[in-house]
Amino acid sequence: MNEQSHTPILEVSGLHVSYGSFQAVKDVSFTVNAGEIFGFLGPNGAGKTSTLSAIEGLLKPRAGRITVAGYDIAEQPLHARANMGVQLQATSFQPELTITEIIRLYAGIYGAPISTEQILSILRDIKLEDAAGKRFGQLSGGQQQRVSLVIATIHDPHLVLLDEPTSGLDPQSRRQLWERIEAIRDKGNGVLLTTHSMEEAEAVCDRIAIIDHGRVVAIDTPLQLVERFRHEPEVLGASRKGKVTLEDVFIGLTGREIRS
Repeated sequence: MNEQSHTPILEVSGLHVSYGSFQAVKDVSFTVNAGEIFGFLGPNGAGKTSTLSAIEGLLKPRAGRITVAGYDIAEQPLHARANMGVQLQATSFQPELTITEIIRLYAGIYGAPISTEQILSILRDIKLEDAAGKRFGQLSGGQQQRVSLVIATIHDPHLVLLDEPTSGLDPQSRRQLWERIEAIRDKGNGVLLTTHSMEEAEAVCDRIAIIDHGRVVAIDTPLQLVERFRHEPEVLGASRKGKVTLEDVFIGLTGREIRS
């Protein structure tokens, strides 16, 4: 985490999300600071997607407050969204368009004028300068994720939401994407990252929140989470080789039950 990390880019306070009588998110509060990669971890159905949807403004919470770069998502939704970039797990860009056409299209949508020289510079930066004329549908999964991250950040948002950005990637592509995410953090922006990979969480996240059954059960750095819970019986019982890991802490706090 860099020196700019004391300024909150995202503030979630007392968030409650319900679907009819089912309460998916229960009194969730956390902040993501400038110059910070914040990991949001939880089993399937724990409340991650509902929380992200509320932050994105896609659903109205039953209670709570969300601000992005100081803008209340309920009272100033356009300003809040303008300061936000989102990369979803599954990309849905038009497969018949070339990379250059997609970048130019979304730069226009975001109101971020871009020249051909700037596009070529971006493609060089993500090691795709030789694929400028390739159609999006012809790219590998790792290449698609690189382009997707460019689109999510083309307007230089203060907050970047990444939903399992490296899912299904090979180790080389995953490491390269980690470097791109760290570069976003190093510019002073805030990153909220969901992942099921404990290795990824330990490698790139400055702090982590673990959510289960709609409630945040722990927030801290990866190292401090291990230190805090390493002697808990449930965590020790999850350890397979004697050395307590972040995955052991995660299993100890959320249980061994497989979630659908």
